[in-house]
Amino acid sequence: MQSKKHRPPSLFLRFFRWYCHRSLRDHIEGDLMELYNERHADSPRRANLAFVRDVLLLFRPGIIRPPQPYHYTNQFGMYKSYFKIGFRNLIKNKGYAVINIGGLAVGMTVAMLIGLWVYDELSFNTVHENHTRIARVMVRGHNSSGAWTQDITAPPFGEGLRSLHGSSFKHVSMASRPSNATLLHNETSVVKRGGYCEPGLPEMLTLHMLQGTRAMTIQESVLLSATTAQELFGTADPLGKVVRLANNTDVVVTGVYADIPANSNFHELQWIAPWSLYLAKSDWIRKDDWRQNGFFTYVELADNASLSAVSHAIKDLELNNLKPEDAQNQPQLFLHPMDAWRLHSGFEGNTGRIQYVWLYGCIGLFVLVLACINFMNLATARSEKRAKEIGIRKSIGSLRSQLIHQFFSESLLVAGLAFILSIVLTQLALPFFASVADKKMTMPWTNLYFWLAGVAFTFLTGVLAGSYPALYLSAFKPVKALKGALAAGRAAATPRKVLVVIQFTVSVMLIVGVVVIYRQIQVGKDQPMGYDQHGLIWVDAYSKRIHDHWEAVRNDLQQSGAIIEMAESVNTPANIGFRFGGYTWPGMTPGERTAFCTAWVGREFGKTIGWQLIAGRNFSRDIASDSAAIILNEASAKIMNMPDPIGQTIQLTLFDKTSNFTVIGIIKDMLQESPYMPVRNTVYMIDNSTTGGRVVNIRLNPQQDIPTALATVETIFKKHAPDSPFVYNFVEEAYAKKFTEEERIGKLAFMFAGIAIFISCLGIFGLAAFVAEQRTKEIGIRKVLGASIGSVWQLLSKDFAILVLVSSALACPLAYFGMQHWLEQFELRTTLAWYVFAAAGLGALTITLLTVSYQAIRAAIANPVKSLRSE
Repeated sequence: MQSKKHRPPSLFLRFFRWYCHRSLRDHIEGDLMELYNERHADSPRRANLAFVRDVLLLFRPGIIRPPQPYHYTNQFGMYKSYFKIGFRNLIKNKGYAVINIGGLAVGMTVAMLIGLWVYDELSFNTVHENHTRIARVMVRGHNSSGAWTQDITAPPFGEGLRSLHGSSFKHVSMASRPSNATLLHNETSVVKRGGYCEPGLPEMLTLHMLQGTRAMTIQESVLLSATTAQELFGTADPLGKVVRLANNTDVVVTGVYADIPANSNFHELQWIAPWSLYLAKSDWIRKDDWRQNGFFTYVELADNASLSAVSHAIKDLELNNLKPEDAQNQPQLFLHPMDAWRLHSGFEGNTGRIQYVWLYGCIGLFVLVLACINFMNLATARSEKRAKEIGIRKSIGSLRSQLIHQFFSESLLVAGLAFILSIVLTQLALPFFASVADKKMTMPWTNLYFWLAGVAFTFLTGVLAGSYPALYLSAFKPVKALKGALAAGRAAATPRKVLVVIQFTVSVMLIVGVVVIYRQIQVGKDQPMGYDQHGLIWVDAYSKRIHDHWEAVRNDLQQSGAIIEMAESVNTPANIGFRFGGYTWPGMTPGERTAFCTAWVGREFGKTIGWQLIAGRNFSRDIASDSAAIILNEASAKIMNMPDPIGQTIQLTLFDKTSNFTVIGIIKDMLQESPYMPVRNTVYMIDNSTTGGRVVNIRLNPQQDIPTALATVETIFKKHAPDSPFVYNFVEEAYAKKFTEEERIGKLAFMFAGIAIFISCLGIFGLAAFVAEQRTKEIGIRKVLGASIGSVWQLLSKDFAILVLVSSALACPLAYFGMQHWLEQFELRTTLAWYVFAAAGLGALTITLLTVSYQAIRAAIANPVKSLRSE
């Protein structure tokens, strides 16, 4: 007999009882315990070790119980019965079915849409076969403003990498910035975006050639995308045809490649021409100048090369080729891999687009969890209705495992129906979602992995949504269930309350996020412009003829009454352009090296865009010396800190050439870049080049309607440059695009917040209906005793209101820290005012009360006689 004082190791005792044959168990266990007690008197430790040894030695044939024979049962019939019962329950409780299936379907639709978006982001640039070995050469350094990183390099980079580190690369290619250019064949002219590059880039990108080859062995040649070739030549064979590129060079088509997909950084390339052609027709490029940054350098690593090792090896390439006075910023090269271009291009503290992948991924997960919470809540709330069913099943021999299988089957049935509905909803919503997200996405109907993921997704959702109900309901004691003695008070409702709090915590956080995002957008829109955008357009100058006939074009347009003024500029009014650090001025601190944005403009630029003079005068057509004059904005004047800047001489040393300029005016800061950062210090000077500016800025006459004025401008432009396309842009529209990313985030956040609130309200609506039904007799008694409709409404609404208030208290600090982190990327940002959080909580409370009120008032106005008739 086992001693009460001495007990052997329980794990090995259970192990013995498990494997020992039933007919031998009692006799052998008695002997083991007798030996254990005798040994324990001498040494408890030795007794335990001896017991473990004996148990293991007894694990042998003759003592081990034989395996139990397997009895086959028809599992199909059982599960068929489960699904049939589940389907009947859905038909019987249509409101419950609509809320559950509809809520899960909406949650799965959101998760599916976001999943497609995340997949598109994560697969960016993977269309190129060698994407894991392609990189871009970038430069980082330090100046008086702090750390900086840039992706533009100088012309000698390509040859320098090939000559000093050629064994580390399979391809090295210099490339120009992509730009729009005219392509003319016979009478057909199109404007397409493209660029110049060395022969290695088409090989790196593994362009899919439809005709011809990737090799660009002829200097006067061009590769065209399939779309561009079709627009230029129709169904004719494009190979060997001559095209006039950029109105100044005849090139031969040597290849046609399939359009590069939208999820590639190179998808805009509609034509590719040789780098040697670019150098030949651009005499301003200094092939040996390591300071002329303005081009891209792409590399493909050799098979045996490591990105980090090569990046370290080339870091001082530029530094070693600069003069000491040009190397003060200590530039260092590094390789930025192609797989990181899209999501990890944030430097100097910015995280890049990966933050949006995490943001949307979390939102999708939250919305799906909210839908699952609805299912859990409503299933547990309906437990009392099924309590007697469970009690009867257990009384006649049903095992808990069978009940668990039944409830999981029902939840999988709901998840399966929701998945089918979500596929339909996703297909219907995808075009709208893709337009808001600015993506080209389609349903991957033929992708096996999509369907496998969808089935797995549905299974996991069904298990997740049904886990709590299955484990909770199947644990009911049959006696209590049949007596109706199951707890239905606070303890039973606590899990549901916790889940409701989680739901509305997420919903309130999303509401706060939406409000903060729109407030941040408004911060940018409220910034003073410094010039008049209304009626201001720019026309891309694809032909030099407009510049050569400038006076004639200007006179014709002014005499037509279509415009007020016009001016050339190198950059558009919505973009500043280049930065140079070679400025010196009177009173400058010795050793100071500050970079200034530099804009080359025409003499009528100030009058055209309507900038606001603070001191001095505008550029004048009548003063020849203005070719060496400059105008400063407020930010520049503040940095130079000259007591009387008008008339002061400022020097600019650019590529070993020093020029003197006289300050003739100071203007208010003009917002030309990001509206979320302070206006940068900018210098405006006359463009004295013979080629003219890249754009023509035009102030339309407000006395004429815009369509008529534009038609007149186009007619006059075509008169002087018939081969050049007339492509114009409104400055107001270009400026509005600066808010695109934030507005897109705001729209998506608003949409997802609305869906989250909708799903939460579905759950609240179902729970309110359950509570009203559960307390029907109580409400009847209260009404008989004189309770008013208002008091009954308060009775049913109070608990839900408290839960929402708790949710708001939890959501506000979480939302505060989350949005504060998001706002850190903006130099000019909104404040996280207390009333934003108060409004979000009040809004959630109002929505909840409106949702609950329908069920509460319905219960309050019901006839108490009907509810008490059975008593």
